[in-house]
Amino acid sequence: MSNFFQEYFDAKIFFIAIALVIIGLVSVYSATYDAGATATFYKQTMWAIVGFVALITAALVPMKTIQRIALPSYAAIVGMLVMLLLIGKTISGSQSWFGIGGFGIQPSEFAKVTAILTLAVFLSKSTTDISRLKDLLIAFGIVAIPMVLILAQPDLGTAVVFFGMALPILYWAGASNFVLAVIIAPILVAAGALFGTTIFLISVAISSVMLYLARENRFTAVVAFGLTLFIGVSVQTIYERMPAYQQKRIMTFINPEADPQGAGYNVLQSKVAIGSGGLLGKGYLRGTQTQLNFIPEQWTDFIFCVPGEEFGFVGASLVLILFASLLIRGINIASLSKNKFGSTVAIGITAVLALHTFVNIGMSMGLMPVIGIPLPFLSYGGSALLANMTMAGLLMNVYAHRKEY
Repeated sequence: MSNFFQEYFDAKIFFIAIALVIIGLVSVYSATYDAGATATFYKQTMWAIVGFVALITAALVPMKTIQRIALPSYAAIVGMLVMLLLIGKTISGSQSWFGIGGFGIQPSEFAKVTAILTLAVFLSKSTTDISRLKDLLIAFGIVAIPMVLILAQPDLGTAVVFFGMALPILYWAGASNFVLAVIIAPILVAAGALFGTTIFLISVAISSVMLYLARENRFTAVVAFGLTLFIGVSVQTIYERMPAYQQKRIMTFINPEADPQGAGYNVLQSKVAIGSGGLLGKGYLRGTQTQLNFIPEQWTDFIFCVPGEEFGFVGASLVLILFASLLIRGINIASLSKNKFGSTVAIGITAVLALHTFVNIGMSMGLMPVIGIPLPFLSYGGSALLANMTMAGLLMNVYAHRKEY
């Protein structure tokens, strides 16, 4: 029996996921303790139980069954995203939810899982060649369809995750350096445009060198550079057409001190909370920023402040170590898997969890823009927790079938 578990049961993923969920529940309870929202904790506990069932189910379902249901699941979720635009419930300016009784379901969280599975099915076909333009466009289309629908809600943060996960998946599938450069260059230039002319010109110079070095021929390099430049100079126009709250989030990232009582408030209070924790923290349920509710709805996007303030550097480091271990294990599983589908699924899941982790913790520390991305396993949200536990279960599944071709 012990040999069976050693061979087919990935204890590392299982216990890391459970540990993060427990830390999340402890943090949500603390964040809601004096905020009059303790019902939030009980809802999250219920979702944690459902998520545990989802983890076990995803770990045990045969890999071939997962491959067969990937496309129908993807189509169903895309259909739900279309329905959201017609009858969805609006929360915090985003029409992203279906209201069912006292609960809300956010299909975009499950869209990440189905997009990874569908993309993995396509890329693992023997007839697929990512170096062909047709196949590359189909791969982009699989990611772009849900991403565009989510942008229409609008939910910029979740849409960014879809774009961010495409790069490592395509790299893992064998995309050329030039394709990767074409994806990265516009992002670099667009980001540089937000920081003024000097940074914009530097980012253009870096992008031009990157495209030139990775070029497949001069014509495509020139076309890619022209497209990159066009995107860069269009940033201001796009920015002006964004909803006011998204403009504030971007400006808060660039200079949070510019509006300390408005858009920059959460970021500044979050930095105070984490910085005031010291080495060992202020003690559980004794965090002043947390218990005095300086950060509104801290149990969602700014949940990292709770272990940072109440358990200090040690608590925050424990969370970071668990996430680092999870991501390293995910890459390890992708490398071990001899099955192309499983390997692609593992790298896609790892990419999504990594992006969520880096952006969310970066948000809490004022290093990244506040774009509404939750911290996996910790932030309050039933749909997100259920999707994260499913992804952890899928990683365990890939590990169990790692020796199968």
